[in-house]
Amino acid sequence: MRVIAAEYGPQGIRANALLPGGTDTPMGRAVSNTPEALAFVQGLHALKRLATPREIAQSALYLASDASSFTTGTAMLVDGGVSITRT
Repeated sequence: MRVIAAEYGPQGIRANALLPGGTDTPMGRAVSNTPEALAFVQGLHALKRLATPREIAQSALYLASDASSFTTGTAMLVDGGVSITRT
């Protein structure tokens, strides 16, 4: 993201990555198809739950909006704390 942001920034193009954590989707439910598996995945997150698709979409909308007009070259963690939790 930083290289792309530096290369295309002068043209007014912003480059950011969205790094989601576990999200409650049909595919995710198919993989975590037992209460024990779901509890394990939820337990990996500091918030002890999965994101809703809407929560991930809201972060994507932020990056696509004028509200993030000075945000570029970043990897935005939207992971419910999974990147900081130790199991």
